Amino acid sequence: MDRQEKREFIAHLASVFADTSFVLVAQNKGLTVADVSDLRRRMRGAGATYKVAKNRLATLALDGTRFQGIAPLLKGPTALAWSKDPVAVAKTAVEFAKGNDKFVILGGALGPQTLNLEGVKALSELPSLDALRAQLLGLLQTPATRIAGVLQAPGGQLARVFAAYAKRDEAA
Repeated sequence: MDRQEKREFIAHLASVFADTSFVLVAQNKGLTVADVSDLRRRMRGAGATYKVAKNRLATLALDGTRFQGIAPLLKGPTALAWSKDPVAVAKTAVEFAKGNDKFVILGGALGPQTLNLEGVKALSELPSLDALRAQLLGLLQTPATRIAGVLQAPGGQLARVFAAYAKRDEAA
């Protein structure tokens, strides 16, 4: 990379750090091209981005952002992953790390809060943003369903009483 490309890369990473809510740092030492391609495909499927970055350039891009706490993690062959949905990145990375010993999660940052490996694993166990939205929608719809059931119950009971009287009169 020449100087201009480095400046553009730093500016791109800085804009990513300004726009995202979660950044994951992982060590990718010894991953094959097929493994990295599989990981990138999984990350894209989760709405995340996975990028191998030079540590010095990533550190320069981190300066002045809320993710400065991950700078000490940038040692050796590292890669960064980010997304607006923090749970999606954490879930994808933890699942991939379970099946591949050469992919090691070092930590991450959720806003200004720096997370270690255990923090990332805890984050991956949370329901995704879409699942939380579905649960909230279900909670909002449940009272309306119950109200409709309560309002329909008396009418149904009256109909059954009238039907019983009608059957009794027919039998008589």
